[in-house]
Amino acid sequence: MMCPVCHKDALIVEYQDIELDYCPVCNGVWFDAGELELLMESAGLEDFRRYLEGIIHAPEVATSEKKRKCPDCNHKMKKTYIDRDKKVLVDVCHVGDGIWFDGGEVHHLVQALVGESPEKGDSQGVLAFVGDMFKHQTG
Repeated sequence: MMCPVCHKDALIVEYQDIELDYCPVCNGVWFDAGELELLMESAGLEDFRRYLEGIIHAPEVATSEKKRKCPDCNHKMKKTYIDRDKKVLVDVCHVGDGIWFDGGEVHHLVQALVGESPEKGDSQGVLAFVGDMFKHQTG
């Protein structure tokens, strides 16, 4: 996969049955359709489908940040917030190919998910691992 930010080849990072595309240049992460669901499912999170549907169907946000093209279909992606505080802005493919997280954004997502599901020890372990793996600061 070609990184939609710096246009360099991404590396594949595998965790359980999930293969994430990771750009070592900008620290961004691409979740193909279904991969974020697999991550949340493997973490034992409940009610994650509604959370993901909220991201996918959220309205596009007006921002000065340049629109990125989906690495799969090459169409421009919409920008939307994934958190209540409106601090984490991700790129979502309009046709459902996946979601792009800039460097550091996966970590913020994981922190929010762990906070919403404190009753599951397994969820904290899985999500903490993924969050630490992609903890890099935004560039």
